[in-house]
Amino acid sequence: MTENKTKPTQITVEDFLAKVTPERRAVDARVVIALMARLSGEAPTMWGPSIIGFGRYRYTYDSGRSGEMARLCFSPRKPHLVFYGLREGANHETLLQQLGKFKSEGGCIYVKTLDDVDRDVLEALLADALAANRAAYP
Repeated sequence: MTENKTKPTQITVEDFLAKVTPERRAVDARVVIALMARLSGEAPTMWGPSIIGFGRYRYTYDSGRSGEMARLCFSPRKPHLVFYGLREGANHETLLQQLGKFKSEGGCIYVKTLDDVDRDVLEALLADALAANRAAYP
């Protein structure tokens, strides 16, 4: 089996954020970091070169492939903030309808700026996804 490419790294979140552009993306990323840290009770860790994650869990698919991933994670990429796993929660469909302006592809939610979304709804989506992850992977 192939080894997972997305793993915790020694890169500090601060060093990564210092290189994020545009500056607005780095500012929004700091807001998301504070929110995810509060919800998860975990400090941020870099996963791979560009994903900021909180907590971790082990999974095994029916195929036998297994690995480890952050319970909550996102990436402040140049065009968007990319949120992973927000479609896992029990209430995600209702909450996504209330979120505001975003794009979706696969399991990812793409947000141009935090001003485009309702932050209370984003918090509810994150909490919902985290609860689903903890239930599935105690």
